[in-house]
Order: sequence, then structure tokens, then C-alpha cells
Amino acid sequence: DKPGIAPDGMKLVPVYASNGPSSSLPPGGVEISPARQQLMGVTTAPAEFRALDKTLRIVGRVAIDETRLVNVHVKASGWIQKVFVNSTWQQVKQGEPLFSLFSPDLLGMEQEYLLALRARDSLAQSSLPEVATGGATLLEAARRRLELWDFTDAQLQQLELDHKPQHDITFYAPADGYVLERKAYPNQYVTPETEIYKLVDLSAVWVQGDVYESEAAEVRLGQEAVLSTEALPNAAWRGRLTFIYPDVKPDTRTLTVRMEFQNPGLKLKPGMFVNLELHRGLGRRLTVPVDAVLDSGERQRVFVDRGNGVFEPRQVKVGTREGDYAVILSGLRAGERVVTRANFLIDSESNLRESMAGMQPEQPASGAHAGHAAPRSAEKGMTPEAKPPAAVHHH
Repeated sequence: DKPGIAPDGMKLVPVYASNGPSSSLPPGGVEISPARQQLMGVTTAPAEFRALDKTLRIVGRVAIDETRLVNVHVKASGWIQKVFVNSTWQQVKQGEPLFSLFSPDLLGMEQEYLLALRARDSLAQSSLPEVATGGATLLEAARRRLELWDFTDAQLQQLELDHKPQHDITFYAPADGYVLERKAYPNQYVTPETEIYKLVDLSAVWVQGDVYESEAAEVRLGQEAVLSTEALPNAAWRGRLTFIYPDVKPDTRTLTVRMEFQNPGLKLKPGMFVNLELHRGLGRRLTVPVDAVLDSGERQRVFVDRGNGVFEPRQVKVGTREGDYAVILSGLRAGERVVTRANFLIDSESNLRESMAGMQPEQPASGAHAGHAAPRSAEKGMTPEAKPPAAVHHH
């Protein structure tokens, strides 16, 4: 009932009915003078629309792009004579020799081609056009057959120049890449079913990452992905999410996604662990700073600056939180200013005012004005029956 010091050392401030909240305040509202706002460190920010980008951070692993695998087979049985590429992970270029093969079947087709070549030259002197044309057709058929058995143009030209069959036929790399598997050894017998080499092109790679089941709705096909790695701290790669696996791993409750990245300089190595950021534009959304939202678990609310030192508690519905901002789904309009600092102190004040209002007894309708007059008369010599409310703590 008077100023003083509480047992816990806090200053007691008497609160009279005349000093209570104004009747024009909204429910739970708080009125704070500018000087006290400065002491509390109150700051505000407007609710405004902004373009948001949802970022999901996961860990991934670099893998081989399976669409860039090339298997090397032969179409005729035979014996490998020489091996020019003899180790795995050796880099090869398209057209580079891999191995040579002796094959009786290929040797026979070479002899048939040379016979067709002589026949064409002989029949070309015939006075009958049909005979001359038949010789050329026979040669073209023999040439086409050798091409189907992977003879190159250079090998055919050499055959025509030498006029004798080549004993060993050299086979060349069909594409650029690295040797992933090698099963070519001298004097080894191979058939069309034998996988002699497996080549992989690493100019582009896959990256596989795991997303928690609860975040599965955040990933989309075509989503932009940014890759970084501790091995190359100053580098970043941009790619796209191209596949979402249809199952969830039962032990980790995660969903695997796959992204594709170009790999200039072949700096991304298969098996390397990398950091990934999946970006998804959320469009323009009404937002407030994250610090403005007081979340009790069951509800969220903010304090709206109504001007003239009045702050109104407002229940809102909050959507996603991204970075320093929270999306407001309902409860606020663009341009309204919300408290971003010292809102916990204002919330305590608001709860205190609501508690005090609930503790005051209801006055009869006929004596509504008398209830407010009694405390004021106490300062001039109030009757013993009329006493001001007890002093309370302001935190």
C-alpha cells in the first residue's frame, strides 16, 4: 500500500486504480512510456512481404552416373594378343587402342572382302553393265559386314592397300572415360559374352543424399542443388535433383534423392562425401522476424505496436521458418509493426495486467464511478473502510 523495498530487494511501486490500464486498451494490452521502452530496449519491425527461398541442408555421396557406363565386348570369338590398357582407373580417350585380337572368324571375313575387291576390279572391265554393277554390290556387302563387326574405316583402307588380311585386329575405346573394370589379359580366350572392359565417363556425376521422412515434402524434381566439400572450400557446384527413390529406409527413416552435377576438371571423385543445399522458392510471403514470435507450443502470438506506447498481444498462425524470418499465415496485415526485442518483458507485463484485472471484484452498475473515486479520495483523507490495492512488483 506504499512504496518501499520488497524482501527480495526489488523496488515496490504502488499501483492505484487511477494508475491502472486505460479502458481504451485492447484486451491484454500494455501501455509503456517512451522512456521505459528505451530502458527495456524495445525494438520493432514491420510485417512485410518478401521472396523466400526454402533451404534444406543434407549430406551426400558422389557416385558414378550409370548412364555414362560403357561396356566393351567383341562380336567374334578369339584370343587376345596384346593389351594396351592394363590397369583399372586408367584414363582413356575415344579411339585409343585397348587390345588386339586374333579371331579365325574375322580372318575369314577379311579374306572374303579381298576376294570381293578383286572381283570388282575384274568385273569392272565387262561390257555388260549388270556384271560391273554386280561386282560393286558384292564388295559393298562384304565391306558392310566388316563394319558390323567393328572394323574401322582406317582398318578397311589399310586392308585395301596391303591386299592381305590382318592377323591381329586392334579394338579401340568407344568413348572417353576411366577403366572401371578390366578383364583383358594376353592369350585369354574371349567370346561375345565376355565383358572385356567397363569404362565410365566422369565429366558428370550423380550425388545421392538422404532426406528425413518428415522433410520429404520439401523436395521436388528439378529442384536446384548447391554442392560444397571441405576438400575444396572455395568451390561450389550447381546441379538439379533428378530422381526421388520410391522407398524409405526402415532403419534410418530416410528417403534417398539423387542429383546430377557437371564435373569439370574431374574434381568430384566417386565415394567423396559432400554437403548439399536444396533450394526451393516459396514465392512472396508475409513475414516477420523470427524473434517477434512468442511460441508456447500450443499457440503463437506477437505484440503489435499500436502507437502512443500501446502494445497489443495478437495471436497469429505461423507457417514455415526460413533463416531470420517466419511466415505469417493469419493474424497480421502487411505494414503492422511488431515487437522484435524485449517482447518477453512486455509479455510478462501483459500477463500481470490480465491477472490483476481478473482479481479485481466486479462493481455494481450503479456504483461504477464510485469504485474509481475511492482511491483518489484516499490521498486527501479517505475513510478507514476504503483502502488502495496492495503494492505489486513490476518486473
